[in-house]
Amino acid sequence: MQKYRQILIAMDIEIPAEIKSQRQKKNILIIALCIAGLITALWGIRKFFKSSVNRNEINIVKVEVGDVENTLNATGEILPEFEEVITSPINASVKSAVMDAGTTVKAGQSVLILDKSASENEYTKLKFQLETKRSEIKKLRLDLNKSFFDIQSNNAIKQLRITNLQDAVENAKRLYKAGGGTREGIEQAELNLKVAQLEKKQLENEIKSKQQTMQVEEQEAEIAAAIQQSDLKELERKLKLANVVATRNGVITYINKNIGATVKEGEILARIADLRSFKVAGSISDNYLDQLHNGMPAIVRFNDTQMRGHVVNVYPSVQNSTVSYDVQLDQRYDKQLRPNMKVDVFLVTAAHSQVKRVANGPAFKGVGTQDVFVLNGNKAERRKVNLGLSNFDYVEIKDGLKPGDMVISSDMSEFKNVKELTIKN
Repeated sequence: MQKYRQILIAMDIEIPAEIKSQRQKKNILIIALCIAGLITALWGIRKFFKSSVNRNEINIVKVEVGDVENTLNATGEILPEFEEVITSPINASVKSAVMDAGTTVKAGQSVLILDKSASENEYTKLKFQLETKRSEIKKLRLDLNKSFFDIQSNNAIKQLRITNLQDAVENAKRLYKAGGGTREGIEQAELNLKVAQLEKKQLENEIKSKQQTMQVEEQEAEIAAAIQQSDLKELERKLKLANVVATRNGVITYINKNIGATVKEGEILARIADLRSFKVAGSISDNYLDQLHNGMPAIVRFNDTQMRGHVVNVYPSVQNSTVSYDVQLDQRYDKQLRPNMKVDVFLVTAAHSQVKRVANGPAFKGVGTQDVFVLNGNKAERRKVNLGLSNFDYVEIKDGLKPGDMVISSDMSEFKNVKELTIKN
């Protein structure tokens, strides 16, 4: 009983703060050590289980000798190399579409029929105006000729009067010598002669001016008529073109089938392409503009097919941070090619021949030194290699591997701390 009382008294005594702090630190240290031990155990277990991999989970490639091209990845679109765009030569409306898109046509075949009645009325009006203008020119010539004839007649009359006045002067002089006339009579006759001569000279200047005026007026009328004649011929030409026909053999890739729709002059009515020859219209980020140039080799890939060609035209403008270019294919026709088909384009910036290479894969990241796993029996050993050029298909091996070595090309980033792997069958 006495002992029990002592225990109760001891329980009523407050434990010092230092003792409590020491106990807390001790508990925290024990918990931390337990957590660290658990983490270490988990890491060890993970390392143990991750040091092996199934063969069917990885891709293994063989080091070989061959050519490697460094490429820039781009996109492209298959387009006909030659495509005729037929536009409306006049303001008209679509009367009927003779053929559909996808139809093969020959040169001279009708493609589309336009309602050209408005333009035909305009042609008739212009023709009438031209005939009116020609009639006006004829009338102008008659008026000018009559006016010129009248002036010439007046000039002839003036000449007769001058001749008469010259005779009068001579008669006045003779009378004066014979004593039957006066000095005033002679002076008056001479004055009348001078006046008549001046009038004739004035009339001659008027004739000359009238001739020049007639020529100018006639030229102006002829020019106006020539302009109307040119407009008439141009409209006649457009009316003939309004009979929309194919000018070359090909396939219709587009046709305006909106019957009754109004089309303006210059609006596209149809496209006819020669599907025996194709090109690639490509685009790439403007960051690579300094590497893009005419003559640059290019690889075009679609489905499981690969074709080669070269860049023939780099467009100078940049739109939406992309540069456009054209690729001429070495083989311009393939039965798999279709207009507007999307393709992958690989622009070749450099090429090395007869070098060590492996098929490209996620394990290879850029140029320079990196680690890869090389097979040795049922093991895969980590090894440093130096990579060179690369493209969609291959990666160049500068050193670290030899022909015949088997390399894992799959992504092995989860084994970055592992030096050796066991390959399970």
